[in-house]
Amino acid sequence: MNFSLTEEQQLIQQTARDFAQQEIAPVAAKYDESGEFPRDTIARAGELGFMGVEVPETYGGAGLDTISYVLVMEEIAAADAAHSTIVSVNNSLYCTGILTYGTEDQKQRFVTPVASGKAIGCYGLTEPQSGSDAAGMRTRAVLSADGSHYIITGKKAWITSGPVADYMVMFAMTDPDKKAKGITAFILDTQQPGFIRGKTEPKLGIRASATSEIEFDHYRCPIANRLGNEGQGFAIAMDILDSGRIGIAAQSVGIARAAYDASLQYARDRKAFGSAIGSFEMIQQKLADMKCKVAAAHLLTLQAAWKRMQTKGTGERCTLEGSLAKLVASEAAMFCAHAAVQIHGGMGYSKELPIERYFRDAKITEIYEGTSEIQRMVIARLETGLR
Repeated sequence: MNFSLTEEQQLIQQTARDFAQQEIAPVAAKYDESGEFPRDTIARAGELGFMGVEVPETYGGAGLDTISYVLVMEEIAAADAAHSTIVSVNNSLYCTGILTYGTEDQKQRFVTPVASGKAIGCYGLTEPQSGSDAAGMRTRAVLSADGSHYIITGKKAWITSGPVADYMVMFAMTDPDKKAKGITAFILDTQQPGFIRGKTEPKLGIRASATSEIEFDHYRCPIANRLGNEGQGFAIAMDILDSGRIGIAAQSVGIARAAYDASLQYARDRKAFGSAIGSFEMIQQKLADMKCKVAAAHLLTLQAAWKRMQTKGTGERCTLEGSLAKLVASEAAMFCAHAAVQIHGGMGYSKELPIERYFRDAKITEIYEGTSEIQRMVIARLETGLR
């Protein structure tokens, strides 16, 4: 097996690292404290091609592969998880679905401005009463009498980039009697009447990534903006989440790596009882465990990215690989962030260092785009063939 990155992949990795460390890291604490959406740095990410890494250049993207995407995600997340969340939604949850299932007109109109960083995309699946149980959604889309529009009513919750998004890939029930098979996907222009943004959620972590509820009050969606066929929405949503989970795995690796790197340096520099604390067996054990988890998560994420590349256009999915990577990497992020706080002691609890931010940011990776419990269920069902 060849674990070497290509020259192009190494270049994009270095470019992302330089951008993240030079332009994002210095302002991360400020945006975390204020909760303000980081428009300037996100616009710069768009200029570098990071808002549409896998999107063909024809549609405003960088035209790179999935491995390049996870490398970009890791580097940005190592500087600030909130920035990487915005990048992830744009790339994997928004652009992927339209590129896979959209018409040529939809790709030109709705992917190009987002992939180039001139607009922001979001993804609307979760509702106040249906998170993991996506098939339990209540948002309705009813075809108008003349057949030209769908009338959408309902509410979505926890929409990342919802307060600032220009466009949304959204899912609604068109035939409730069919349950999951009655869900249809749509592309919405958020500036149209009937699209109502709720309050920005006050979150524990990834605070610069704006999140809100979205309400639909008889929103009129042209039939030309339906994504795929009626009843295909649930399958589209799950396919998109395969890609999304790979992005969150990469984000988790970035957080875990940042926590480990900071802890390693602190263990070398911090003295106690006349010695560097890194010479103490208990600290060494923590560092060794952190290193193992970061390495395992990184390799599983690369494997999932590779599998995604192999399955594109074939109809085959990478569900197992994505769930494995997301589960292991998110729990590695939480483990490493927790260990980093402990290694840093009082300074790990202080806002003077980014360690406490890593800790707050890591937790969400075990929840969104499929909780750890859901990932275990998916993996077990795929392996046993039982439901």
